Amino acid sequence: MSEVELADEDILDAMRHIPGYLDISTEDFRTIYHLAHRHAMERLFDNFRAENLMRTGIEPLLPGMYLDEAAKALVRSGLKSLPVVDENGCVTGMLTETDFLRRLKVDTFLGLLLAMLDESFELKHRCHETHVSAAMTIPAITVTRDASFAEVVSAFQKHDGRSTPIVDGNGRLIGVLLRKDFIAAFHQGSHR
Repeated sequence: MSEVELADEDILDAMRHIPGYLDISTEDFRTIYHLAHRHAMERLFDNFRAENLMRTGIEPLLPGMYLDEAAKALVRSGLKSLPVVDENGCVTGMLTETDFLRRLKVDTFLGLLLAMLDESFELKHRCHETHVSAAMTIPAITVTRDASFAEVVSAFQKHDGRSTPIVDGNGRLIGVLLRKDFIAAFHQGSHR
């Protein structure tokens, strides 16, 4: 979290609310603020590791699965995306709800609903004939189990997805980190 730059007026106003006499300049106050902020951020995030928030037991998809099977797996998982792994369990991509929408040539589920209400709508995509490998997003943006706070933020900034696979040193899937779990932990940690 970036620091808020304090103006002299901010510092002088704060100092007026402290009872008694303060023998400190606005520059000294600003220095103390920067040091305290850095210390607080280190305390909050130095012990962060992706594995502490990851969800395990996620059933990944296989590249050769058909999209109708993959859609059922997504619904069963309760997630909006699932990692796709090869025969060695290494993450090769992600299949998201957005990937399905792209195949149907719409941007949102509401767009799909509106298109379906149009009398001229004809569903031309055949999910039961298309493999996951043809629709998945590649490459998958992954992090390792010991990824730091900054590494997780960077991973989420590189894609619009709601989850990031967590992999071991060989790229094999060990869990998934959901954006909402990460944000909840950050929110909780910053209010201690």
